[in-house]
Amino acid sequence: MFDNIKLEKGLYNLAGKNFIDALEEIDPSENYVGTPIEKLDAFERQLKRFDIRVNGAHCDKVEKFFTTTETAVLFPEYMKRCIVQGIEDSNIGDIVAVKTIVNATVYKGLSITDTSSYTSTISAGSLLPDSTITESSTTYDIKKFARLINCPYEVIRQQNLDVFGLQLRVIGRKIGFAIYSKALSAITDNASSIDISGSELAYSDLINLFGEFTNYDITTVIASPAICAKILQLDEIADHCCCNNTNGIILPFGARLVKSTMVDDTKILAIDKDFAIEYVTTSDLYMETDKIINRQLESVSVSIPCLFRALVTDAMKVLNLS
Repeated sequence: MFDNIKLEKGLYNLAGKNFIDALEEIDPSENYVGTPIEKLDAFERQLKRFDIRVNGAHCDKVEKFFTTTETAVLFPEYMKRCIVQGIEDSNIGDIVAVKTIVNATVYKGLSITDTSSYTSTISAGSLLPDSTITESSTTYDIKKFARLINCPYEVIRQQNLDVFGLQLRVIGRKIGFAIYSKALSAITDNASSIDISGSELAYSDLINLFGEFTNYDITTVIASPAICAKILQLDEIADHCCCNNTNGIILPFGARLVKSTMVDDTKILAIDKDFAIEYVTTSDLYMETDKIINRQLESVSVSIPCLFRALVTDAMKVLNLS
């Protein structure tokens, strides 16, 4: 049971596993189906075990994690979850077709080479046209987004965990939006572009953009807040767009409208999110866990390696507004 597990910092250093993977292997969540705590994962069960409350009216102080050597082992995972939550606030998953985890600092990926058009027909007995999937000829370096977090233990020990966690989430959001910006660059650097027909954006320009997607569909339209406002002010959009809690604003042709400050006011990006870009990373988030467990919080490095690669250029377009 979860209350008999020996927590050691070595759980962070197992090959091919992160802390939560190791903890779930020792204490599988499937063992708690049908119990009052079935919705908790292995980490959350440890918080319950040691009565560590990370939010709410009776939220604990940071120092609660350092009551024992075992509870201290939980603190890096708590910090990681707060930062990851902030990264996920960027909604990077909404514009990524696939996420690839690799154990390297470079990446090639795959590409398709066709010998002829798919519309070509053949006569009986003729050779079939080839479609070859090969390793890409281009090698990409996987760079890191990194931050050195300075939070001396004596400064944070009496802070509520929800307040400290929120600060970590803010850091995570800033990292997340930087990653999101890199993803958008992969789109703008590889997509073909069209221009608006007049001096101002019109609904017909959006329809022309829609028409550029011949073999793919527009699932997502990304624009700056100012341009999103202009789109929503168009009569044809105002009368026929819809809004729901799951997907946000849906344009008349079915695409989701996403506002982003990482797109300037001179362009609109459009993608088929199921085919446009690949997100490559070596790990979700790296932290100096030993320093955190030992309360050496004056300079804790946090990093996330990432690379964005265009998969299908026909699944992404740019509409130039000027």
